Amino acid sequence: MPAAGEKNPELEPIPGKRYFTIGEAAKLCDLKPHVLRYWEQEFKQIQPVKRNNRRYYQRQDLLLIRQIRSLLYEQGFTITGARQWLSGDEANDDSARYQQLIRQTINELDEILKLLKSVK
Repeated sequence: MPAAGEKNPELEPIPGKRYFTIGEAAKLCDLKPHVLRYWEQEFKQIQPVKRNNRRYYQRQDLLLIRQIRSLLYEQGFTITGARQWLSGDEANDDSARYQQLIRQTINELDEILKLLKSVK
């Protein structure tokens, strides 16, 4: 995990699965599982499906977690500030979410291109 204030490399693309365990979600978001559990308490928007006493995250949860991660670790927001940002006008703007989605799509297309080139 990068040190405070340090830019992290691009996160790996989110696979096309429907549900992700907390371990998978933590790895895809470059976080530890206890951080995800804590953020669930702090950010009511994170609502994983809970079955048999286990958490299952969906794609939109991972995108939100990555956005929160960016606000806290890269943009220097506090948890209170990030919570306000997500519930304020900026959350309605959706531009940050679209940018994250576009980056994700580009990464996935790059992976597909690499795979196709390796088949030749």
